[in-house]
Amino acid sequence: MKKITVVIVSYNVRHFLEGCLRSVEEAMAGVDGDVIVVDNQSQDDTIDYISTNFPRARVINSGGNIGFAKANNIGIRESDSEYVLLLNPDTVVATNTLRDVINFMDAHDTVGAAGVQMLNADGTRAPESRRGRPTPLTSFYKMCGLADLFPNNRRLARYYMSWLSWNEPAEIDVVSGAFFMVRRKALQQVGLLDEDFFMYGEDIDLSCRLLNAGWHNCYLPCKIVHYKGGSTDKTTVRYVRVFYKAMLIYFRKHYSHMNIFARKGIEVAIYLRATLAMLGILPSRLVGNRVKTVITPQELLR
Repeated sequence: MKKITVVIVSYNVRHFLEGCLRSVEEAMAGVDGDVIVVDNQSQDDTIDYISTNFPRARVINSGGNIGFAKANNIGIRESDSEYVLLLNPDTVVATNTLRDVINFMDAHDTVGAAGVQMLNADGTRAPESRRGRPTPLTSFYKMCGLADLFPNNRRLARYYMSWLSWNEPAEIDVVSGAFFMVRRKALQQVGLLDEDFFMYGEDIDLSCRLLNAGWHNCYLPCKIVHYKGGSTDKTTVRYVRVFYKAMLIYFRKHYSHMNIFARKGIEVAIYLRATLAMLGILPSRLVGNRVKTVITPQELLR
């Protein structure tokens, strides 16, 4: 059995995927592992390009745009390793990150999954690197702004667990799907990604199932760069529809036990948020996105 399999799902992101694979090749030097790219029928010659230029990566054509969860599960089923890393194609991994995360999990056999410190393209830290379980109350504190007002309060700021140190390992609830290192033994116990989620929410669901089964999820200060939006345009009606549908799937799956009036109230709130998000798309597209500072991965990951 290999030590690790890196599973990357791609869809029309050849440029980002190329940089991701180059960083993974360097990070896997001396590590017994495989790389599997599951392509959701990209139209940008991804399969031919990756097959030619990255012969060590196994490329699987999923046969269509089947979504993130289903495509990842194809890669997981094709893997044979102690650990599986689900990695977004719009990421760049620091040289020591894979080895450091593997060493940590080797030394802590109750850790089911681990995430890392994700840096945005401008060098800022991504708050979703450390997340709490998104209970209705935790989500409410975030949406109403209390989490931002009291970032060190362990109850009000639990959505992003912002009281935690960025420089020390810590237990968290939710590991981001952009870099989700999971132990095969844990996957065998709780199951693969829930394919009801097309995209978004499947990482939260898997993280919570791991916690419910008694595993620990951890944040580690190892670094990656995550070019958010590289793999998804978040200023489209389709994005809003898929994202808030995922929220509904997660809520109905994990909180079906709630009082029916509370449950319906929260569902109405999700629909309202989706409507407001759609109404906000047109002005943002007309005005255009602000140009953000972009720093090279080499500068960020030093």
